[in-house]
Amino acid sequence: MMRLLTEMGLWCVRLLAFSPEVIRRPVASLLGRAAHRFAPRRRSVALTNLRLCFPQWTDQQRAAVVRQHFACYVRAFIERFIVWFGNEDAVRSLVKLEGIEHFQAVQGRPVIVLAPHFLGLDAGGLRFQLEQRFVSMYSNQSNPVLNAWTLQGRCRFNDSIMISRQQGIASLVRWVRRGLPAYFLPDMDFGPREALFIPFFGVPAATVTSVVRLSRSLHAVVLPLVTTMTEHGYVARFYPGWQHPDDDRQETIAQGIARMNQFIEARVRETPEQYLWTHRRFKSRPEGQSSVYG
Repeated sequence: MMRLLTEMGLWCVRLLAFSPEVIRRPVASLLGRAAHRFAPRRRSVALTNLRLCFPQWTDQQRAAVVRQHFACYVRAFIERFIVWFGNEDAVRSLVKLEGIEHFQAVQGRPVIVLAPHFLGLDAGGLRFQLEQRFVSMYSNQSNPVLNAWTLQGRCRFNDSIMISRQQGIASLVRWVRRGLPAYFLPDMDFGPREALFIPFFGVPAATVTSVVRLSRSLHAVVLPLVTTMTEHGYVARFYPGWQHPDDDRQETIAQGIARMNQFIEARVRETPEQYLWTHRRFKSRPEGQSSVYG
């Protein structure tokens, strides 16, 4: 029964995604307000994250950003079905790609495309996929139906490769060595294993070391691609890249991760409502520190 209900729900969202914008946007706004009201646990996580990252804000400022976040979240979820199932023209119309010259400048070299968890993440990834085959990693969803739809939607152009985290990073490395750029999402808390506690907005955050280690071992350029929502679509923008030194000392690795976190912080400040605040980014705590999420 749950499988059938999930299928029906996803088909309804897919139909809504391809409805005229004058219908889709008001419905998305209404659903965003409902999600904000009826998802107290996620709302609490978002407020806690903002309290930690923006202690200088008032409670009213944080509450307003959380309301905007839920509206953006629902809109991005609905419009994700356009990039998952629309034709190439629909994807190009919805998502504008900027800064491609930064990617072209590193052609012929190993590349790690750094894609922080902004809500337009799928839109930017699929738009880039129209231009370039790449390899990426994904986390399996607990719902098998949603997992199948997600996997199908995220690897539909240019025969791109999706690798589950259960397969391990070695599979991704093999594809990068064969010449494919890696579309990498490093800014989630996957636990303290293979992570360092590096400040994110001044708060110790368990951050995977993979980006720095891959850049060092593969001599790869780290090239950020950040996707932001606009009034009528999305902009996926490449930024100038960097390369980490061939130095495996923990101090050097920590400096590299700090550089990545600082870049993400700068982008978050530009559109704070569009970052994934409902993720428990500070779930893992340094030894001796209690949970910040109660």
